[in-house]
Amino acid sequence: MSPIQQCIKNKDLKVKPIWIMRQAGRYLPEFRKIREKNSNFIELCLNKKLVPEITLQPLKRFDFDAAIIFSDILMVPYGLNQDVRFEKGYGPKLGELNLDLIEKVEIEYFEKRLSPIYQSIEEVKKNNLVLNKDLIGFIGAPWTVLFYMLNKKSPKKEINFNKFLNDEIMVKKLITILEKFLKIHIKKQVDSGSTIIQIFDSWAGLLNNKQLEELVYEPTKRLVDYTKSLGVPVICFPRGIKDYKIFEKETKPDVLNIDYMVDPNQISRDISCVIQGGLDPKFLLMEKTDMKKEAIKYLKIFEEKPYIFNLGHGVLPETNPEMVDYLVKLVKEYGK
Repeated sequence: MSPIQQCIKNKDLKVKPIWIMRQAGRYLPEFRKIREKNSNFIELCLNKKLVPEITLQPLKRFDFDAAIIFSDILMVPYGLNQDVRFEKGYGPKLGELNLDLIEKVEIEYFEKRLSPIYQSIEEVKKNNLVLNKDLIGFIGAPWTVLFYMLNKKSPKKEINFNKFLNDEIMVKKLITILEKFLKIHIKKQVDSGSTIIQIFDSWAGLLNNKQLEELVYEPTKRLVDYTKSLGVPVICFPRGIKDYKIFEKETKPDVLNIDYMVDPNQISRDISCVIQGGLDPKFLLMEKTDMKKEAIKYLKIFEEKPYIFNLGHGVLPETNPEMVDYLVKLVKEYGK
């Protein structure tokens, strides 16, 4: 059994596995070389030769306990025929949303559009680098994917929040469609070899309590239950949410990934499931002594709880790989 599965299934306190969000990405010079030659991000995510290579790059450097498939949560809107582009220095830009056309998308068509992702997972699974390690597949939560599809850009830039939330009928229809196709995307990833699914709800923190109930808790719970029914653990990351305790109660994930804005001591008291993450990625840009102190803080707080070491958000592009190596070795040596 892999270290992460020991932590999740056996609640093993001696094992403190580590992987980091966006570990296959821009902080690695070998990834930047590939990216320079592949300017279209969506095409890169569908490249059956390069995706396995990128996914495995961090495992060639560091003793992570999991690979996470190189992909993006916006591959689902792409699969539903919405135009998705990534512009340098701007981020994602999505085309107009035609709900009538999306409602007519066939399952076979969606699976064919995203089939290179599943083939890449199969390819990674064959590699010896993932022996006794997990292969993480992922989706965006319905709310976050819906937000991108309707806002057509990252909320960091501009939010047309009330404009589309006021159209309750459209929002409910789109949530229902997304649930259906997110389940398909989960199953195809699991069938291809993913041993864990992580659900990223990047913009959960934007909602009030009533909106959370309808747009986050209820649809996420259905996806959590579905993933568990496939026999694989599910990790939820509701970034920016005010009350992780309520989120855990309402959705019941196997693992809850916390962001760096919450008090880990409070989380340790409030949360009963396995905890993952928390370290602010900015500590990887600081001196080793500062990062070590902060990393040890999390390891001590969760010493008596099953805990997967990770960050409270994705690793930053300007991070020195040597700092990642130092962090991995620090976590691996802790408690020995």
